[in-house]
Amino acid sequence: MINFRYHVVSLTAVFLALAIGLVVGTAALNGPVADSLKEQVTGLRKANQQMRETVNDMEKQLGLEEEFAEEMSQVVLPGTLTGRRVLVLSLPNGRDHTEGVLKKLQLAGATITGRVDLQDKFVNPDNNTNLLELAVTAARPTAQTTGLPGNGHGVETSSALLASVLLDRSQGTAPVSDADRRAVLAAYNNAGYLTTDDNKVTGSAEAVIVVSGQPYVDKDSAKRDESVVKIAEQFDRTGSIVVGGNGSAGGNLVAVVRGDPVLSQTISTVDNANTVQGQVVTSLALVQQLTEKKAGQYGVGDNAASLLPRLPQ
Repeated sequence: MINFRYHVVSLTAVFLALAIGLVVGTAALNGPVADSLKEQVTGLRKANQQMRETVNDMEKQLGLEEEFAEEMSQVVLPGTLTGRRVLVLSLPNGRDHTEGVLKKLQLAGATITGRVDLQDKFVNPDNNTNLLELAVTAARPTAQTTGLPGNGHGVETSSALLASVLLDRSQGTAPVSDADRRAVLAAYNNAGYLTTDDNKVTGSAEAVIVVSGQPYVDKDSAKRDESVVKIAEQFDRTGSIVVGGNGSAGGNLVAVVRGDPVLSQTISTVDNANTVQGQVVTSLALVQQLTEKKAGQYGVGDNAASLLPRLPQ
């Protein structure tokens, strides 16, 4: 009869055999396995170091390219926009590179009539009704709402009013007085829809640079992106326009313009205006707009015709 002592001896023998097997197996495999692991770790360490060196080289190369573009701008841009009156309209998603675009315009000799920063509140769909009402209350004797869009889109209506006071009007139309221009801008500024550089706009412009960025990603992104396009459309109706953007994918303003057979005929786009190279090209694209009345799509992204327009003579 099998008793309890037998079970204890049997289990002890089993565990002893397992222990001996583990010790023997570990001793037999420890050398090859350890050597293999060391080789893999050494290889990964070398690959990681090579990737670091590659990234450092690329960053250095990018920095040199930016320096080259900066130096070339000193040769290419001066005098190309002398006497030209230009408005800089900054959208909420393009604020980071607005200053760079502005400096290149100034280097080209442009007279900056003002910098207007539209706030995120302007493209918030919740403010549609308020913008419609503000367009009516902000109107002045020489800045009337007559002829503005009447489709109930607040951003479109307000953009049309702002374009009419910030850009030259068509021939045969009475110009907006400085007092009425200031009053309209003050109404939108006081309501938190925009700010102006030093709260000053010196007069009307013949062209506008719209500085934009990446598409919106929040729950109202589709409506916000639509509003951004409405802004560009209304300013395009009034004067020459170049969009200095960041990227050309995902439904941002640059992508929409390039994908629209009508807008792409009148609006120029630069998809890398967040770089020095793109900021130089933005000024050159405006030169082309003003001298040749021609729009072009430039940069390194999708549907760009070339890196830059034909250089001015």
